[in-house]
Amino acid sequence: MKRILVLSAVVLMFSNLAFAGEIGVVDLQAVVNNSSQVKQLKREYDTKLEELNKIVANARMEVAKETDLQKIAAIEDKYTKEFNTKKSALEREYNTKIGAIESKIREQIKKKAQEKKFDYVLAKSVVLYGGDDITSEVSAMVK
Repeated sequence: MKRILVLSAVVLMFSNLAFAGEIGVVDLQAVVNNSSQVKQLKREYDTKLEELNKIVANARMEVAKETDLQKIAAIEDKYTKEFNTKKSALEREYNTKIGAIESKIREQIKKKAQEKKFDYVLAKSVVLYGGDDITSEVSAMVK
């Protein structure tokens, strides 16, 4: 009786594996890091961060020249508003663009999965063993 239960459990386990279908894996971090679009976006973001740093430097210089406390407060308020407005716009723009890039990457993964007839594509970081790694193929498609 015990032998039949063990045998039944083994058969069920392997039958579930047979129905799992083909599985692909992709290293999303590698695809994103290799993307020329992401690299360009980072360069643009860094340039705009430098512009924000210039606002801070200008504010410090202007405050250092002033002795009147009311004028200092007005200068600080002016530059704080300018900085916050530009920073918010920069973050919105970055998030919009990175969202579009991520969407394109997902579409390329989907295309490659359909081409290879995968039922599932999982992040490589969550797969301990197995799966067909399509990272390099997706990276080539995304560039």
